Amino acid sequence: MKRILIFAFVAFVAMAGCQTQTAPAPVAPPPEAAAPPAPTEAPIDPALLGAFAALPAVIESADNPLTDEKVALGRTLYYDKRFSKNHDLSCNSCHLLTQYGVDNKATSPGHKGQLGDRNSPTVYNAAGEFVQFWDGRAPTVEEQAKGPVLNPVEMALADDKAVLAVINSIPEYVEAFKKAFPADKDPVTYDNFGRAIGAFERKLVTPSKWDKFVGGDMAALNDAEKAGFKKFVEVGCTACHTGALLGGHMFQKLGLVKPWPNDKDPGRAKVTNSDADKLFFKVPMLRNIEKTGPYYHDGSVATLEGAVKLMGEHQLGKTLSDADVASIMTFLKTLTGELPTNLIAEPPMPPSTDKTPKPDPA
Repeated sequence: MKRILIFAFVAFVAMAGCQTQTAPAPVAPPPEAAAPPAPTEAPIDPALLGAFAALPAVIESADNPLTDEKVALGRTLYYDKRFSKNHDLSCNSCHLLTQYGVDNKATSPGHKGQLGDRNSPTVYNAAGEFVQFWDGRAPTVEEQAKGPVLNPVEMALADDKAVLAVINSIPEYVEAFKKAFPADKDPVTYDNFGRAIGAFERKLVTPSKWDKFVGGDMAALNDAEKAGFKKFVEVGCTACHTGALLGGHMFQKLGLVKPWPNDKDPGRAKVTNSDADKLFFKVPMLRNIEKTGPYYHDGSVATLEGAVKLMGEHQLGKTLSDADVASIMTFLKTLTGELPTNLIAEPPMPPSTDKTPKPDPA
């Protein structure tokens, strides 16, 4: 009997020990605190966009209506090197259409390698500017197109008669001028030379994501780009850079607040002969500014970062922090547009004849 009781007691203790060793039931962890919402960029006040506009599909002119024939002729003339004295330069030599309309040089080499005294600005969207050249001496791209051809430092043809001699020596050109200017009794003129190139340039438009944003698509820019735009407005860049081109609509004095260190170039005063216009230049547009350096009328500033800092200092009287400059540059890059690759493809040149003037390296 004792053995039975002892065995029962031992069995009970063993069972009790097994029970105390059983793993406890899992306990649910306490709920985690909800993560705070990610900060979001404050929306753009629509009032800030009132000073801007989207680019048009083409930049029309009542004085030079666009036709396919005129544009096609202008494109060929733009690329033709026979309109330079030594047949080695064309409009595209200084305004490369595959490089956002510039050659990325401080100043461009012309006839016999001579350097001009001003930076070659982009031709993209230039037809929308209120005047042409840094000093505004040409009112339209049609007039501007006639300047470099006769400039002795640039393409260096002697006069407009030399231009017409090239055209009239090439039957395909004569026929193309007749098609482009069918109402003219004598279509081969130097003015029509400028009108054809101008018609082509009026189609050199580069829309970007900024145009979608200005057009109402608030998702077209990311938060960093929107912040850059607000910084651009906040520091005062919009005093000069507004409109569809963000510039190109006024003259302004370089060194408005703090004197510019180099006053060698008189600016618009070179045209007007007025001391009041000294150091006034056309405000450059900011379209494709990321791609069109070096900067300023003399190409003296190599980087966009440097250009933004100098503008803050000399035009606004502000020392912009590196963070502010980086933010503004983030916005400026939204102005880099799409190149019209089909339009700018170089066409075949009409062949010369034995009457076509020969290259002259002199």
